Amino acid sequence: MEHKIEPLYDGPLFRNAIQTLEEAAKIINCDPNVLERLKRPRRAITVSVPVRMDDYSVKVFTGYRVQYSPTLGPYKGGIRYHQNVDLSEVVGLAALMTFKNSVLGLPLGGAKGGITVDPTKLSRTEKQNLTRRYASEIGPFVGPTKDIPAPDVGTDPQTMAWFMDTYSQEQGGFAQPGVVTGKPVEIGGSLGRNHATGLGVVYVAEKAFEVCGMNMKGSTIAIQGFGNVGSFAAKFAAERGARIVAVSDVSGGIHNGDGLDIADVVEYVKAHKFLKGYPKAQPISNEDLLEVKCDALFPCALENQIDTHNAEKIQAKIIVEGANGPITNAGTKILSKRGVFIAPDVIANGGGVIVSYFEWVQDTMALFWDEDEVNSRLKGIITKAFDKGYALSKEKNIDMRNAAMAVSVQRLEKAMLLRGLYPR
Repeated sequence: MEHKIEPLYDGPLFRNAIQTLEEAAKIINCDPNVLERLKRPRRAITVSVPVRMDDYSVKVFTGYRVQYSPTLGPYKGGIRYHQNVDLSEVVGLAALMTFKNSVLGLPLGGAKGGITVDPTKLSRTEKQNLTRRYASEIGPFVGPTKDIPAPDVGTDPQTMAWFMDTYSQEQGGFAQPGVVTGKPVEIGGSLGRNHATGLGVVYVAEKAFEVCGMNMKGSTIAIQGFGNVGSFAAKFAAERGARIVAVSDVSGGIHNGDGLDIADVVEYVKAHKFLKGYPKAQPISNEDLLEVKCDALFPCALENQIDTHNAEKIQAKIIVEGANGPITNAGTKILSKRGVFIAPDVIANGGGVIVSYFEWVQDTMALFWDEDEVNSRLKGIITKAFDKGYALSKEKNIDMRNAAMAVSVQRLEKAMLLRGLYPR
């Protein structure tokens, strides 16, 4: 089947999302008018971001903010700083945020932002200048009741603090913490936000082990990506008795069949910035890590890591998608035929946006929760979403990716029809 996509937005991530969307729409017999609307973003903003560099030269970077769907509430989605960011990638990520927020039952629409830049080549001052100018450029389109950005690849709580400060100054000078989430706790951030995505991955992994008749305690797990998501997923899985046999980052990976001491690995990365050279394990490539023999694989790096070229070589029995779109639709079909259970990204890496939602609620109420309450509420929402997706997958005899997307589209369709946007 040919999937017609606006040429401006055409890229592998968005193409994959649209293909999954169309398959899910068939499962629930989605209204064709609703389906057509869900195939395009509402608004795609491109901005020039001039920045004064440390050598006093001015470089102009390209920034994006894509607001995909506001059907369920204000737009919500991260801001990514990466040299490979382009419009098609941001549109694809914004679409995934729309479907993720829907399947998780959150009162939020979907969005995503990004700047085409290698943040590792910027000084702290240059990164601050970049962030403040970007915040100013997209400022008219964001706000606590319009669009609430958050951190993503290449950004962090400090980035959100700069963004919030710029927005607050331009809106009258008083602090408006609700404009972004993922902020430092001292200026309105939520306890539990920093580790939320990694913890959510582990909550979903526990459910996946359970439905597969396995136990996380004593299992072997390989994790691609050792940034915020992967490192915390490794930590929480190890605390539950799993043996983490391999992890990786941009410098490559490390493997130890007897299990890695995750606390020791974290300390090594703090001291050396990268995993490369870690002395208590064997070096391994990111590609080979995906094919390591293990009970579960957590791809927590970038999109499109598992496709037709390597899906047959995956040895894990369970895959929990900690990244956005790490397995293509074609890869999913191969893995599903082989009996590999996939916990899809729209649920599995939802911990970050769930606790971002909590942060936004707390900022709005000016009433904050303790970390145990945040973690408990996170577990309740993410496991409920898993249970709904799993129930539909068993009822329709379909894989979890299609089931989760079907649950998501069903909610979006019902909301559109109830609002009278697309009456039958």
